[in-house]
Amino acid sequence: MEELPEISESDDLAGLVEERVDLEDGDVLCVASTVVSKAEGRKADLSAFPASERAEAIADRLESVTGDRKDPRFAQAVLEESEALLTEAPFLLAVTRFGHITVNAGIDRSNVPGADLLLLPEAPSDSAERLSEALSVPVIVTDTSGRPFRYGQRGVAVGWAGLSAARDWRGESDRDGRELGVTVQAVVDELAATANLVAGEGGGGTPAVVVRGWSFGDHAGSDDLFRREEDDIVREALQEWAFDG
Repeated sequence: MEELPEISESDDLAGLVEERVDLEDGDVLCVASTVVSKAEGRKADLSAFPASERAEAIADRLESVTGDRKDPRFAQAVLEESEALLTEAPFLLAVTRFGHITVNAGIDRSNVPGADLLLLPEAPSDSAERLSEALSVPVIVTDTSGRPFRYGQRGVAVGWAGLSAARDWRGESDRDGRELGVTVQAVVDELAATANLVAGEGGGGTPAVVVRGWSFGDHAGSDDLFRREEDDIVREALQEWAFDG
């Protein structure tokens, strides 16, 4: 796909994509949350987040842990973009209001010309739905995120429309005829990660990638991607854990 220009608020993102690629039936469009956020006016300045006492305390705590000065207004922005914080040290692990769990509520401080911060879309699946309707293909809104137990980041889906989040293999058989009992494949995450390999990172990133030739297949689908709090034993453990470094 031809490179997209720098996106500004109220730009017709769907139209800009349509000008650059001939989408076909069966295509899936993966779009970086950064350009979706920019089109939706989610740039912000730190001055918009006067620090509360809690934000001041969080910034002081982080500074004592890392040795680097932390701006309490950034902590306030994370608080305002979060439903809850699972950890306040050694980093802010936030539950976003749409269910995604990520560091700093996914707030970005790079590639944000004219502003201090770029917030995630307020409702990424709604954003994906609007793009999907305009372009007549499934759409995944992607972000990069760290992974428990591993170094490095990978692409993940934060919103999607036009396809199920997961395909359910339970009840089907493996090559030996054994019935599968637990396999539910998070295809939107896998497609997001694949797209991220092409999109890249940093200043040379490509914010929209078309996946072509992939098929969901004849499987049951599910939109369960973000684990429910009552089913999440890792989240439960984090809520009972306190960093003592």
